[in-house]
Order: sequence, then C-alpha cells, then structure tokens
Amino acid sequence: MGQVFLVVPDAPIEQAVQLNANRTIGESGIRLGILDNTKGNADHLLNMIIEGVKKEFKVDSVVMTRKAASSRPAAEDILDKLAKEADLVVSAMAD
Repeated sequence: MGQVFLVVPDAPIEQAVQLNANRTIGESGIRLGILDNTKGNADHLLNMIIEGVKKEFKVDSVVMTRKAASSRPAAEDILDKLAKEADLVVSAMAD
C-alpha cells in the first residue's frame, strides 16, 4: 500500500499531513478526478498537478470537469460524475 501526502498550499510544507491510502491501487492504477473552478490559470495549475501525480502513481484515467462559475458550488451532476468515476478528486484555484 502506498502513501498519500496531502499538502495545503497556504501551509508550510513541514505541516503536510501524511496518510496511508485506504484503497489498494490495483494493476490499473488510480482514477483521478479534476474539478476546475474556472478561475484564471486554474487549468494550468491542475495540469501541473496531473503530471505530478502521474510521475508518482500509476494513473488509469483522468476525469476532468469544470464548474459553471468560480463563485458557485459545483452542480450535483458534476459531483455525481466525479464520485462515480474517480478514486480521488483534486480541485484548485488560481489567478
């Protein structure tokens, strides 16, 4: 079983939380979900994150979705799609 490191961007790296993955990654790898909040440059940041995850883990698929507006919550159909098709979801804000 691998390790997962969660990093809060506004916290010092020393405060990163280390967790054991609750799911064994099979031969096919993880299913990565991406939620773009529509802010400027969020897509660039998320693409960098995808590439970083792919360097560390075997990735079976990437499901990318985009909110209608950064100031509004994600629609239920988007959240349902991510819950169904992804093992973990990354969302990011950027400007």
